[in-house]
Amino acid sequence: MIQLSRLYNAPGAFLTAVLLISYACDRKPVQASSPESSEKTVQDALVRPVSDEFKSYWFAGEAEISSFELQQARYGEIRDGSSVLIFVTEPFNPKKQVKADESNPDNLQVLKLNHTKNFLTGIYPYSIMSSTFYPISLRQHAVKVTASVQEWCGHVYTQLNNRGSFEIVSHSYFEQEADQEVNLEKVPLEDEIWTQIRLAPGELPLDSLEMLPSLEYLRLAHKEIKAYPAVATLTQTDSLSDYELSYPELERSLRIQFQTAFPHTIESWTESYKSGFGPDARIMNSTAKRLKTLKTPYWQKNGNKDVILRDSLGL
Repeated sequence: MIQLSRLYNAPGAFLTAVLLISYACDRKPVQASSPESSEKTVQDALVRPVSDEFKSYWFAGEAEISSFELQQARYGEIRDGSSVLIFVTEPFNPKKQVKADESNPDNLQVLKLNHTKNFLTGIYPYSIMSSTFYPISLRQHAVKVTASVQEWCGHVYTQLNNRGSFEIVSHSYFEQEADQEVNLEKVPLEDEIWTQIRLAPGELPLDSLEMLPSLEYLRLAHKEIKAYPAVATLTQTDSLSDYELSYPELERSLRIQFQTAFPHTIESWTESYKSGFGPDARIMNSTAKRLKTLKTPYWQKNGNKDVILRDSLGL
């Protein structure tokens, strides 16, 4: 029997239709759907087919690492920096919600993204990292998202676990944020957009919707952890596609440019938001442009001799 609590983002209308079919009065009972067949219909609708092309690229025992030249707006000024997107597939333990150490039939295969940013604000550095664990063969929300920010004033950490609801814990050195526990109804996640692009850009959410902005942005901007109204658009050409999110209430937008053809490599992004203090704050653009991409099992490249590989990424 399928557990509906595990079908994190089943479309409400579809589930309603299935239930109506299952339980509606029918003059010909012999033709009515059984509970088992109805559950199978729901399950089949949530299964995402995985192409041989995808398997060949992503299940080759390597990670894809892309470096970016970063221009980051912070405190009303543009900072030079670097960003790296590390995409890799791995088994995920859905009960403990961590990478699985052992083979288990209940494990999920996820496409994981570790997204790093590094830049200086005057004398002191910023180091930012977010991690998104996105199921490959099921159409559902990311099963886990984390984000951390470190700088000389202190550090913050936020974690979202996808269970019955979005269970979020956040820790900060700022008194007004401090330690928080938040439960949210499930909505599209900005953090999962990056993995959706690589896996199934045709499933990207569009039009007007409620969306949880990136955990990184919410902490850097000191915004309440909640869903905000957004508008999403997708513009495609034969070579490049643009996905754009706009949050009117936050005066913020995010535009991601990626290759239309598989493997849908991310080429650049632009994030616009208010930066600065008080009345001097103004809308500024943070931008990133891809430099190099390398496919390698980086976890095996940990010797001093392997440092030269950073040159291959322009880092």
